[in-house]
Amino acid sequence: MSPTATIVLIVAVLLVLAAIVLGVRAARRRRLQQTFGPEYDRVVADTGNRTEAERELTERTKRHAKLELKPLSAEHRATYAAAWEEVQIRFVDSPKEAVETADELVTSLIGERGYPTGDYDERVADLSVEHATTLEHYRAAHEISQRSKNNTSESGENDETGTEDLRQALVHYRALFADLLGEDPVSSAGSTASVPAPRTATEDVTTTAEDRSVSEQPAPESGVAPSRPDATSR
Repeated sequence: MSPTATIVLIVAVLLVLAAIVLGVRAARRRRLQQTFGPEYDRVVADTGNRTEAERELTERTKRHAKLELKPLSAEHRATYAAAWEEVQIRFVDSPKEAVETADELVTSLIGERGYPTGDYDERVADLSVEHATTLEHYRAAHEISQRSKNNTSESGENDETGTEDLRQALVHYRALFADLLGEDPVSSAGSTASVPAPRTATEDVTTTAEDRSVSEQPAPESGVAPSRPDATSR
């Protein structure tokens, strides 16, 4: 074989190998994008390097494969759904406490499914493999919950603005909760997206005042009231 032919052959082999490598990388990228969805773009943006991001996502997949995940039994599913309905009912009178309970309930459900619940960041990384579509909801809920525990809000106020944040947190928690549960925790008879508005202090005062005014009214006397004398008959 002439030197020219040898060089051409080597170049051809290198091109084939390069095409194979590129094809494998492209296939892996598509697989990661399909698995992680919006989480793929988030990690790429956070790392600033697509190769590094794909390496991290691949490690998440390997770690996730070692977890012993298990589905919920019908009994446990019903128990968690009932507990969530109680959280939404409690939100009306105690929104902050209801959100704290929702956070604990979601964490409990995560552990029930077989995920580690120790470190928050690792928890999010493990969940991202199968629950990437609802992971942003969990992040948003967690951020609001942490601010609530510190008794602050983005506006620096703790009244109606803070209450609306808490309502949004409950909606966000519910998205991941339903994803982990495998069904919406609230019965189809109720709303599938709304959370009941909390009772305001004004409503409590108004209701109490109305109840008091009604209770202070004299009860009507039984029988027929006596007729007044006719002034013209005097």
